[in-house]
Amino acid sequence: MDFKFEKLRIWQISMVFGEMIFGMSKDFPKEELYSLTSQIRRAVDSIALNIAEGATGNSQAEFRKFVGYSLRSLAEVVTCLHKAKLRGYIEEESFQNSYKQAFDLMNSIAAFRNTLKSTDK
Repeated sequence: MDFKFEKLRIWQISMVFGEMIFGMSKDFPKEELYSLTSQIRRAVDSIALNIAEGATGNSQAEFRKFVGYSLRSLAEVVTCLHKAKLRGYIEEESFQNSYKQAFDLMNSIAAFRNTLKSTDK
C-alpha cells in the first residue's frame, strides 16, 4: 500500500534533500539551535510535508496551492543556506552543492505545479 504522494518524484527528492540539509545543520554552532538551525530544518521539512498534504486534498486547485507553499519553503531554505555561508557555518563547496540541488528541486516542483489546474470546473 502506498499513499498517492509517495509515488511523486518531487516528494521523494524533497525527502532526500531534507535529510541532507538536516545533516548539514548538525554542524551549525549550538547558539544557532533555536534560530537558524531550527529555521532551516522546519523549512526543509515543510517542502515534503506540503506536497503530501496537498496530494490528499479534494481538488487540483488545492494541491496547486500546497505545492506553491513547498516552493516558498524551498526559497526559505535557500535563504538560510546563504545565511549559513555568510556566517561561516558551511564551506563554499557545500553551499554550491546544496544550492544546485535546491535549484533543481525548485524547477521540478514548479514544472509539476504547472501540470495542475488552478481552478476546478
